[in-house]
Amino acid sequence: MGFLSSLLVILGFGIGIPLGLLVGFFLFIYSKPKEVEDPVSRPPYELDELSLKDLLQEIPLWVKNPNYHSVHWLNKFISDLWPYLDKEIGGMIRNVAQPIFAEYIGKFQIESIEFEKINLGTLPPIFNGLQVYETNEKELILEPSIKWAGNPNIILVVKVLSVPITIQLVDLQVFLAPRIALKPLVPAFPCFANIVVSLMEKPHVDFGMKILGGDIMSIPGLYHFVQETIKKQVASLYLWPQTLEIPVLDVSTVAVNKPVGILHVNVVRATKLLRKDILGSSDPYVKLSLTGDGLPAKKTTIKKKNLNPQWYEKFKLIVKDPKSQVLHLQVYDWDKVGGHDRIGMQFVPLKQLTPHEMKEFKLDLLKDTNITDSHSKKQRGQLLVELTFVPFKEDTIKYSGNFSGPIEAYRRNESEIDMSMSSDDSTQGGSGVLSVMIQGAEDVEGKCHNNPYALILFKGEKKKTHMLRKTRDPHWNEEFQFMLDEPPLDQKVHIEVLSKRTGISFRLKESLGHVEINLRDVVHNGRINQKYHLINSKNGMIHVEISWKMI
Repeated sequence: MGFLSSLLVILGFGIGIPLGLLVGFFLFIYSKPKEVEDPVSRPPYELDELSLKDLLQEIPLWVKNPNYHSVHWLNKFISDLWPYLDKEIGGMIRNVAQPIFAEYIGKFQIESIEFEKINLGTLPPIFNGLQVYETNEKELILEPSIKWAGNPNIILVVKVLSVPITIQLVDLQVFLAPRIALKPLVPAFPCFANIVVSLMEKPHVDFGMKILGGDIMSIPGLYHFVQETIKKQVASLYLWPQTLEIPVLDVSTVAVNKPVGILHVNVVRATKLLRKDILGSSDPYVKLSLTGDGLPAKKTTIKKKNLNPQWYEKFKLIVKDPKSQVLHLQVYDWDKVGGHDRIGMQFVPLKQLTPHEMKEFKLDLLKDTNITDSHSKKQRGQLLVELTFVPFKEDTIKYSGNFSGPIEAYRRNESEIDMSMSSDDSTQGGSGVLSVMIQGAEDVEGKCHNNPYALILFKGEKKKTHMLRKTRDPHWNEEFQFMLDEPPLDQKVHIEVLSKRTGISFRLKESLGHVEINLRDVVHNGRINQKYHLINSKNGMIHVEISWKMI
């Protein structure tokens, strides 16, 4: 009996093993992935109590949290477009994956890697809610809650040693809570220059993967390992403060230029000026300005009856773009009655200057910019000036959010969060420029009229925005500069919102509120951007951005 049982065991192993290998080989070669079926949905009234309690976790955020807004229209929009998005996204996946797959061809005995099928299924992602944040910066921040319990069917075929191996991805679930920042806001369509995306928490990713028809996620321990690995990899790339920046517009072409330095001009003298007066002399003075700044021209003193005047007068002009701006110099003959006659003019492009180096220019005066005109060749005298361009110190700006440089496409970088304390250098003596940006005001209301404008008073200088008619929430977005010889540590800037009469009214002007801002924090931090409550106003507020740049 023992001999017979041993013989049967040997025959069983001898026949069973080859038969099993033969069946397994045919299943390995001829097995095909199963088609993914659409899920069966049931209305809530058909569910039992336990199933309904499980659904409470899936209630949209806009129902549970009043800060989130319902976006049914967006879900409807995506649902209608999903069949077309499915094909487009599938094509994008193929194009992106093709060069990656090409790197592995020839390695590890791999002969080919290609997608047999890419189908994202019939269930589109759903936005459970959308939260919008308002900040003082020129940006728009959105925080959507996205859930995608999809039924995709993605099949990848890897051919190793002429044997095709099918890998199928099914039952994908992705839960995300991203933060999307559109910044900076610019006056050009689509009105923002970059899309900055980061994840506020680790994403939840769940999926099934079948290899040769078998679900490998059912292997003990593998499912948990894959879940944690995906979360860690995604978090290391995009979890806040890491960001993904997607450029939309070239910021340099749409952003308003900010001051970058000071042009020191020393008007030395002029020689052999053209006679403009009847008595054979002239009363010259010089007007100087920079193209593109929109500021009134600066003037020297008048030298009476002098064709070879000497001024030695120094001026400071704010430079915004040294590569394109031009210094415009004009010599005039002062007349007591009537307009002043222009003796001559000349231009100096700032790109000819080297930072921190003084350069002397001896300029032949021209009648106008038309050098082909025969009258321009007439001798009108020469003007001697000394120019020095001094750029601002880069470390005087300590705040994050610099958008002036080019951004590489789809570049990942860390958020620019400057956690360093203010250095002592910013409080040391040194000249610089104080920039005051009046963004706008809210809830300003006058008793007789509402035509607001903002008036800035600082160290005896007065500057004002343009007037807006019939509004309680004006938006000016106007910037003003003040050149100072030392940091304004103990200074205050006075800003007042006024309303001016445009029609018949008993009061010509009316104060809608004012505020005084201490500039010590501006000097220490380099910049402040805040909203202030207006004094003597019921609910009025004003939005002001102030920065200090040293040279």
